[in-house]
Amino acid sequence: MRAALVLIFLAISACAQDRAAVAAAQAACGPKNTKFDARQDHTKHPTPEPDPDKALVYVVQEMGETKCTDCALTRVAVDGAWVGANQGSSYFFFWTEGGEHHLCINWQSWLEARSQAVALANFTAGAGKVYYFRTRIFPGHQDYFFDLDLINSDQGKYLVAASLFSVSHPKK
Repeated sequence: MRAALVLIFLAISACAQDRAAVAAAQAACGPKNTKFDARQDHTKHPTPEPDPDKALVYVVQEMGETKCTDCALTRVAVDGAWVGANQGSSYFFFWTEGGEHHLCINWQSWLEARSQAVALANFTAGAGKVYYFRTRIFPGHQDYFFDLDLINSDQGKYLVAASLFSVSHPKK
């Protein structure tokens, strides 16, 4: 009996540790109840010059072979605050201070399984530097796969040039 209680206690402790680790990792994300409106802008294609005092970060969303290109809205947070969103195959950018940062991409969907999709990355930004992150959504067996990568500047410039600009704002 005592051995069974010890096993139950250890199992409960292990579950609690996993939840704590997940919560710590998702601290990079913003509040769950914040939703975005986003659209692709066919008339603008901004590519600002780097600021010597801040890092410039591009987030490019690639839809690839996904058939649902207009339904994929992903919101982007840095260090626990939402900074924008991409709609379909698109890009947007933001500036941040130098130092270590934690990036979170979350698929905004009315489908519960998709709204749980989160991709995380960390990076150390340098003032005056430019960083490119790529989000990809792949069709899978029963749903979609979702990922986030820091990519090199040549690939990043190409993807930005080949993508539409995403204009987004939090819903009121």
